[in-house]
Amino acid sequence: MKRRPRHPLRFLESRRLTLVAGTADLVRADLTGRRHLAAALGANVPEEWPPELYESTSMRLALDLLQDPSEHGWSVWYLLTKKHDPPRVIGICGFKGKPDPAGSVEIGYSVLPPYRVQGYATEAVERLVAWAFSHQNVAEVVAETLPHLRQSIRVMEKNGFVFRGPGSEHGVIRYVVEKSRTR
Repeated sequence: MKRRPRHPLRFLESRRLTLVAGTADLVRADLTGRRHLAAALGANVPEEWPPELYESTSMRLALDLLQDPSEHGWSVWYLLTKKHDPPRVIGICGFKGKPDPAGSVEIGYSVLPPYRVQGYATEAVERLVAWAFSHQNVAEVVAETLPHLRQSIRVMEKNGFVFRGPGSEHGVIRYVVEKSRTR
């Protein structure tokens, strides 16, 4: 009996989204252009692509990270809506690498402007926090933002993150959700 090869993409489902874990090939396609990303994902990629914070510099860093297969899942995840056929890529959510020795992992997210204030970022963060906490070595998920970005702060608050003070850069604030608080 011949075994079918495993699909190279990792998926997570939420109510309205399919989250697709970035791979080196997907990120290369993204950096090459919308048409290449659309073909790689089997989805429509809007003209406004890429979302803020995930321009070429960030994606090149993600590509470097993804050269290590153990980083798969701990980098970018593409957000695809389920309500469109074919699906539409509306943003990115993801981690800035594997958990550190203390069990901390940082999450980031950005949704294209036409899809903001509709709960997509909240839904994606909720799903990825649950995925992160499914790993025994993750004790907390952190997120940083600027204090005037109320929508970003609301995404964190809706997902149980609590304010922890200054972030890693000047002017940035830090929020944390601990695994013990989600059970």
